[in-house]
Amino acid sequence: MTFEPRGLSPDRSARDLFGAEVRRHREKANMSLRRLAEVLNYSKSHLARIETAESLPYDDLPAKLDACFGTDGLFACLHALARKEPFPGKYRRVMEIESRAAVIETYVSATVHGLLQTPETAERWLRCGHPYAPDAEIEAMVKARIDRQKRLNAPKPPRCWFILDEAVLRRSVGGPEVMHHQMLSLIERGTAPHITLQVLPYTAGEHPEPGGALNLYTVPDEPLVAYVEGSQAGTIIEDRDAVARRRENYDLLRAMALSPRDSEAMIRAAMEDWTPCEPPRT
Repeated sequence: MTFEPRGLSPDRSARDLFGAEVRRHREKANMSLRRLAEVLNYSKSHLARIETAESLPYDDLPAKLDACFGTDGLFACLHALARKEPFPGKYRRVMEIESRAAVIETYVSATVHGLLQTPETAERWLRCGHPYAPDAEIEAMVKARIDRQKRLNAPKPPRCWFILDEAVLRRSVGGPEVMHHQMLSLIERGTAPHITLQVLPYTAGEHPEPGGALNLYTVPDEPLVAYVEGSQAGTIIEDRDAVARRRENYDLLRAMALSPRDSEAMIRAAMEDWTPCEPPRT
């Protein structure tokens, strides 16, 4: 069977354009990925991820590419643009929808929603999901995630409704200190008049959204949009009937969850459970 390289979408983002230009110049020079990796003294697997926009290059690669292909700063310029893009192309549209939403309703089953994560929690989850990413890339992704939260403190913030699965309070992410800080942050966020937090307890039993995350976005003068996300992929849903089913599912989750007051009590109890132990005195 003949190997077919993965298709590229250079018009989707600067990151995609960077990868497409690497492949175009490599193929124009009649070079394989292996040969280019040898010439640049660079990881072949990382080059493959760069070509398909799955990863950003290390800072020294653009200059090496420009020298290799004689492109007079092309890759340096594209890299500068790509680094300014906080989200890969596949997430950019949902982030754009989120930025315009007047009402944001979410349920997450495995982790704290990105709009509520502390920097420490965000770093732990991003490092877990991108184990081979360099520190600079992780730092950029953490900053992008935390920057999203600025809308919650804006003069006219969106009305937000967050439903957290009880598992979010029990699964250790980063250890007791990180978890304690995250629980405290949730309690503080929940005091804002435009934010409602509810916990879906284990005792609620089975429910219609058992895995991943469900987000509903109400944008003024536009139809309701749903976004469902698993561990490896996310899908924007705009079909009216499909969105209506997600709306019904979310309303059921809201009815099954604890009240905001009881939810705060559960979060406070979890925070106490995650209180870091003091080292023994010597």
